[in-house]
Amino acid sequence: MTNPALRARYLAQSVTTASPGQLLVMLYDRLVVDLTQAEEALRAGDRELGSARLMHAQDIVAELRGTLDVSAWEGAAGLSQIYGFLLTELIKANVRGDADVAASCCGLVEPLRDAWREALQMTRAVDTAAASAAGAVPARVA
Repeated sequence: MTNPALRARYLAQSVTTASPGQLLVMLYDRLVVDLTQAEEALRAGDRELGSARLMHAQDIVAELRGTLDVSAWEGAAGLSQIYGFLLTELIKANVRGDADVAASCCGLVEPLRDAWREALQMTRAVDTAAASAAGAVPARVA
């Protein structure tokens, strides 16, 4: 198997075996990559690549917004509004070929990504502690 084929296989397996929290963080990671690449391409004068990256970023934000359950928690409606704002800004960046707008979007997305990553890590820590506690109880009884 070639390197690209191995990479594609690895990525496909990573996505299929990822938890919902991991998938969310993976989407945010890819969104940051797209925005960074779009900004760099636009600054270098490569509108075609910049546009492609911005359109992929728009797809990710649309997916995030479309799958957001606004009734699940108090902050969901606000997050939906942020996604709407991001979509508008990404379209603006694409139409104008504006690297500064792409950079601004990345500046908005990075703290969100970091917050979701931290929440995932905290959830894992709680799950691990609960599993350890559950495993320790029967051992004490026996």
